[in-house]
Amino acid sequence: MWSHLERQGGGIGSRGPGETEIETDRRIVKDKISLLRKRLEDIDRQSLTQRKERGEFIRVALVGYTNVGKSTLMNLLSKSEVFAENKLFATLDTTTRKVVFDQTPFLLSDTVGFIRKLPHHLVESFKSTLDEVRESDILIHVVDISHPQYEEQIEVVNRTLQELKAFEKPTIMIFNKMDLYEANTFDKWLEPEIKQDILNTLKQDWETKTQGNCVFISALEKRNIEELRKTILDKVTQLYKERFPYKTEFFY
Repeated sequence: MWSHLERQGGGIGSRGPGETEIETDRRIVKDKISLLRKRLEDIDRQSLTQRKERGEFIRVALVGYTNVGKSTLMNLLSKSEVFAENKLFATLDTTTRKVVFDQTPFLLSDTVGFIRKLPHHLVESFKSTLDEVRESDILIHVVDISHPQYEEQIEVVNRTLQELKAFEKPTIMIFNKMDLYEANTFDKWLEPEIKQDILNTLKQDWETKTQGNCVFISALEKRNIEELRKTILDKVTQLYKERFPYKTEFFY
């Protein structure tokens, strides 16, 4: 990148004797890194202040492997305009919206997608969104059931939640992209009864594993969204009653 790396002459306002161009560039890079670290600290402080100002609302966080449809689901549930695209890390910042189901309000947050091995130099960049997961009351674990390795992705997310000490939080498993799963699994000659038996077996297996805390949906086709809303509402209402048992009205 450098046209020359010879030693530079000294003088006031110039590089000192013996200082090379590559050393100067290294110092510039270090200054940029320090500036970015300071900006990350400022963002973290702002996020902490925002979380403290959210009062007594129940907080729900969307978590899951990257590119499973969390932002699409966020847009559907909160009627917001969160950036959603079919690519890795389409969401790099936490987005929080107030959502009201049947006069019951709660805060819904979209977080960065997890990956198998998050590089250490990226952990600090994602600190504020990971804090959102740690401080949430309910987790909605979104899974791309159409992905061939979706069970491995579930394990990656669970391990990450354990590292964040958030694995024991109340969790709803959302199996998204059922439309793609059916398109990839069934051919057009399969009898409807056999297809339904396969789907029933799949759902029964996961209902057993999650103790009934799972919903199968297609966010893109808006399939089974009402059941999802009801499941979330039941969890949120239950937490409100546990947290504020002496309040006659805990809705805002």
